[in-house]
Amino acid sequence: MENMGLISLIPPVLAIGLSIAFRRVEVSLFAALFVGLLIILHGNPVDTSMSLVKDYLIEQATDSYNAGVLVLLFFIGGFVALVEKSGGGNALAERSEKLITSRTRAQFATWLGSLAIFFSDLGTPLILGPIFENIYDKVKSSREKLAWILDSTMSPVAVLIPFIGWGIYIMGLIADAFDRAHINASEFTTFVHVIPFQMYAILTVLSVPVVIFANADFGPMRRAEARTAYHNQRYWPGSKPLRGENGQQNETPKASRATLIWLPLAVLFTTLFGILISQGFPVKQVPGNEFRAALSTAYLFAAITLVVLMLLYKVSSLGSVFSTYVKGMERMINVVIILVLAWSLGALLDKMGTANYIVEILQGNIPGFLVPALVFIAAGLMSFATGSSWGTFAIMIPLAIPIAQGLNAPMLVCIGAVLSGGIFGDHCSPISDSTILASTGAAADHIDHVRTQIPYALTNGTIVLLMFIVAGITASPYTVVLGVILMIVSFVTIGRLMRKRDDAYAQIPQPQAH
Repeated sequence: MENMGLISLIPPVLAIGLSIAFRRVEVSLFAALFVGLLIILHGNPVDTSMSLVKDYLIEQATDSYNAGVLVLLFFIGGFVALVEKSGGGNALAERSEKLITSRTRAQFATWLGSLAIFFSDLGTPLILGPIFENIYDKVKSSREKLAWILDSTMSPVAVLIPFIGWGIYIMGLIADAFDRAHINASEFTTFVHVIPFQMYAILTVLSVPVVIFANADFGPMRRAEARTAYHNQRYWPGSKPLRGENGQQNETPKASRATLIWLPLAVLFTTLFGILISQGFPVKQVPGNEFRAALSTAYLFAAITLVVLMLLYKVSSLGSVFSTYVKGMERMINVVIILVLAWSLGALLDKMGTANYIVEILQGNIPGFLVPALVFIAAGLMSFATGSSWGTFAIMIPLAIPIAQGLNAPMLVCIGAVLSGGIFGDHCSPISDSTILASTGAAADHIDHVRTQIPYALTNGTIVLLMFIVAGITASPYTVVLGVILMIVSFVTIGRLMRKRDDAYAQIPQPQAH
């Protein structure tokens, strides 16, 4: 296999190292791209700069497939901004307040609310947190528990959905890697088939109701819940919540109502699946270009519906609505930059033969069935160190796909391992934006949130690692079912042991006051 040998590892190693050091994915990808080109062009900085702009950035941004992805991302950004501005999510959550009379109901309602606001992963805690924090205080549940539920339903939910920004971003990386590896497959179909192998996301989302209904809190979370329930203490002494107590992060417009969220989403789904079904979905494979066009149309119609509703209910003026939509598009600029740089770096690594060199090193030394587990560990460590799952996807997917192909490892399982590892590391990382936003939305102390969340994340991560070894052997999508069963058994057993310990402690004679 053609490659430049050890020198071909410099760009990806540099990208990872700079991501860890500076926590800026864009800067890291750009530097890695520049240095790689500098090597190829024998150290000439002028030729390197010219080639970087002309042969990589412009070429990747103007490619017909890539341009379609970028346009779609802008449509999604505008729609999400309108939904957040409308206050429909807040109104939907506020309507359920009267039904919430216990800790179990409060926690389960938070979980359901997070699932409903799947389209805005980073907006979820800022929409639901300020609403539910008062409810949690009323039912005596901890802010750490609220932060954990929000964090467990942000990225883990978003990464499973093909028709929001996360899915579009990931499919863009997959399609680019497939093109370079000469794999003739639809990125949309591939993403759907990878969903059962996104085992960390699935286990994390499902573990929330298991913990809620089995009363399976353990570790620092159990102590936080006891502090709130039995001592009526909102925080530990010395804790510093990231947001003022009971401070509203997002106020609901007075004229807002739940219609502003469910009707636009109904229009979105009806339009999307109406177009796809007319083209043979799910019986026939829908080409990527047709899927993106259908999705762009669906988001456009949904946005138009929402604009009409916001004007009808006098939630906002026409000028303010347009301004919000444009600002939502502007929020996607960073994603667009990362994608273009990731595509460019993928082209460079393909030219240098980086994946070919890694395959040569591993071939005969690592059995193919272990590759998914190793990919999961590598992605998890990188995501933990950088606090960025998207940056991890950008660097790991262009490497994992050709490595899986070269080592005869199950391709879908390896892609799932990258996505699972990225979410796992992000979920554990104190510097992750999703972790910080969960603490902010719940008005929790950030370190308290990280400490209470990590035991759950490590439990699910250990199960997922074992499942990727099994999936590496069987390549069966039903491996996730075994993982879910192990997760349920593990959490229920741990919860039962914790309750027995608590009961035993309660029976110990306490010193009498004199």
